[in-house]
Amino acid sequence: MSLVGPRPSLESQTDLIQARAAAGVHTLVPGLTGWAQVNGRDELPTQQKVALDAEYLQKKSILFDVKIILLTLWKVVKGDGVKH
Repeated sequence: MSLVGPRPSLESQTDLIQARAAAGVHTLVPGLTGWAQVNGRDELPTQQKVALDAEYLQKKSILFDVKIILLTLWKVVKGDGVKH
């Protein structure tokens, strides 16, 4: 597992697993945070999550990872996406 990458899917999320494989996202190492997480987390439909993961695959770089980490920290401080 890495710091930045697509969040790991559960074994029961077969639609997400299949869509990620079709988009080539399955080649990425899963991460603690990722582009889909800072853009909606679990509120996103599967296809949008996969599209964001595929965008991460295309744009993957140290600077993009730093951007995602900073956005993650900002969202944690603001409490964005917290429902409880």
